[in-house]
Amino acid sequence: MMTVTKDHIIAEVLNHDRTLAPIFMQFGLHCLGCAAANNESIGEAAMVHGIDADALIDALNTYLQSK
Repeated sequence: MMTVTKDHIIAEVLNHDRTLAPIFMQFGLHCLGCAAANNESIGEAAMVHGIDADALIDALNTYLQSK
């Protein structure tokens, strides 16, 4: 099972499990298919978009653990 961290690239996480996309969108990361998603870590994206990275990581990992 994958454990998501702030250092993970957004696209890598989505390639692992596409059903995580709605969680990213709930937190305000809507352009999951843009070029930045292929090179930007979750931590970097959270900082740029003013999102609580820890809350996002917790939500992603909670979802993954529930599967």
